[in-house]
Amino acid sequence: MILTRGAIVAGIASGEITIDPYTPERLSPNAYDWRLGPLLRSCHGDLDAAAPTEFIEQRIGDDGIVLRPGVLYLGHTLERTGSERYAQFLNGDRTLGALGIWVHVSAPLGHAGHAIQWTLEIRAARPVRIHPGMTFGKLVFLQTFGAAASYQLLGLKYTATNGIDTSRLYEELERRDDGAHR
Repeated sequence: MILTRGAIVAGIASGEITIDPYTPERLSPNAYDWRLGPLLRSCHGDLDAAAPTEFIEQRIGDDGIVLRPGVLYLGHTLERTGSERYAQFLNGDRTLGALGIWVHVSAPLGHAGHAIQWTLEIRAARPVRIHPGMTFGKLVFLQTFGAAASYQLLGLKYTATNGIDTSRLYEELERRDDGAHR
């Protein structure tokens, strides 16, 4: 089940939900309108799942930056969000889609127990200018069922994510099926 505006407000007040920085006016009936952070990494050329991703990082100036088709951009949310009790679902919104921007299509689930600035996968269908701090999507909180299992306590590879994090699939590929490194 998706939390309503009132349930999100109650969760923030009780400390069960983290949104930092939090702006009450950004709440809609069942979502929070999150913003684009000020850094952007662009990945050019071929990518290799078995190696760290090479990128160019830049700060998005007040004049914004033009996204180009055919380039993978990694950005981050301005807000740090999370909850030990609720899972999260983050995506773009219709307004961005109408500009030809696809945001965070492959990994919209934020596990319970993971409070982070989200790494965003961003693609543009046509050249389009974006600006830091602009509304870039919606975040919903989801009620979980069953025994709680905090992401932070499981020791998984993205527990320390803070801002932009490139793919670390190569860490898994370095190990053989028996868990040993290659």
